[in-house]
Amino acid sequence: MVAVLAGGFAFTAGWLTPARLSAPRIVDTFETVAGKPHPGFRRNHAKGLCVEGYFDSNGDGAVLSHAAVFAPGRTPVTGRFAVPGGNPSAPDTSSPVRSLALLFQLQDGEQWRTGMNSTPVFAVHTPEQFYRQLLAATPDPATGKPDPARLKAFYATNPETQPFQAWVKAHPPSSSLANAAYYSINAFRFTDSAGTTRAVRWAMVPDAVYTPITDAQKAEKNFLQADLDERLQSAPLRWHLILTVAQPGDPTDDATLQWPADRQQIDAGTLVLERTASQENGTCRDVNFDPTILPAGIEPSDDPLLAARSAAYALSYQRRTREEALHPAIHDTQTQAGTQPPTHTPTPTFTRTREDHS
Repeated sequence: MVAVLAGGFAFTAGWLTPARLSAPRIVDTFETVAGKPHPGFRRNHAKGLCVEGYFDSNGDGAVLSHAAVFAPGRTPVTGRFAVPGGNPSAPDTSSPVRSLALLFQLQDGEQWRTGMNSTPVFAVHTPEQFYRQLLAATPDPATGKPDPARLKAFYATNPETQPFQAWVKAHPPSSSLANAAYYSINAFRFTDSAGTTRAVRWAMVPDAVYTPITDAQKAEKNFLQADLDERLQSAPLRWHLILTVAQPGDPTDDATLQWPADRQQIDAGTLVLERTASQENGTCRDVNFDPTILPAGIEPSDDPLLAARSAAYALSYQRRTREEALHPAIHDTQTQAGTQPPTHTPTPTFTRTREDHS
């Protein structure tokens, strides 16, 4: 029995099948793309900002799912804004994509964790494509930057990336974290109290009006946190949780494809973010925002990216927490390097955080 269990662990880790795509290969490649080690930081979305608030359910989501989060009332939420990449000092404009991860803490002890992007579609369809995209983005030793020709060749040979590229081209990044929408990307299975199951995607749609990033912001390395702090000084920030229901034939296993715009949509309630919190000491510091951690009434779909995300996030979490345990000074170094004068609550600079969604 011990031999069987050990063999299964070794197979999952990829030790017995080095040619097979595994979580260690993906996370190792993230580290390579980051250019140098960043101990104590997540391997992707290393640059981020912690937030806290609540979800105010209006009860309308219960028609799709019996999850307790959709019953009328408030659910505490801890979350994190971030930009992609493994470099915690990257400019805010290093990617056209931003992300919002949330953990809903339900009263019965269940949790709903989700990692969302500011694009409604993902660039690739499968974990294998994602890995090849990472390889294409590996820095050229001569320049320290990705080879544009290599990236162009990847996109040319993977036409599934075209919807993502077209959407990004037509939608400039927002001027704020607060006026961007954030999408589940993957589909999930919602089951109501009668046992009926439907495929659902969701989006957090802001009350704040979208405006594109300005030329002045493009010239700044770090502007997202300051903007968010300034807005929170005036009032909490709000997003509506919009649930979109698939019809038969809509793809549930391909995150590169949007569903038609005429699909049923339900406003399930309001996400209210009230404050930022220190990444070093905040509530999201040690959270692994695994999107497959779900309450009863919500299950993963057949999208192959979900299992890959879960495995990679877990390994990233293990590595960064081990680094902190072995080298406690990492915590102090990050705090010293990241602290800036607070605007309304003590928060580290957006450039020196330890959190991402993995």
